[in-house]
Amino acid sequence: MSVTITPIYAGLAALIYLALTARVITYRRRNLISLGDNDDKALRKRIRAHGNWAEYAPVALFLLLLIELSQAPAIALHLMGLGIVAGRTLHAIGFSSTPQKMILRQLGMVLTLLSIGLGSLGLIGHTLF
Repeated sequence: MSVTITPIYAGLAALIYLALTARVITYRRRNLISLGDNDDKALRKRIRAHGNWAEYAPVALFLLLLIELSQAPAIALHLMGLGIVAGRTLHAIGFSSTPQKMILRQLGMVLTLLSIGLGSLGLIGHTLF
């Protein structure tokens, strides 16, 4: 069985993860902060935007892979993949902006949770029925 769709979204997610990582590293180096956040609010926001991506993206991508292995229709896989990548990106932008852009943060969470929730239900339903 060939997996052809999940790698696209996993690759995009990994590139965005690297960008978020670079934002933290660059800020740390520029401000000479080696460990922790040194009570620096801007650094804390960057760390949490990076961490939040790391918390949600792997679960969503693993679910996407399982759905693809279950031979779901390509359109469903692309919709979920787009929801994951767009949701996580909108959330990261909204969260790390100063001031925060709450609408982007909220839309990002809705897209992410909707993708995970519908994907989970679809996978369970497809497996059981």
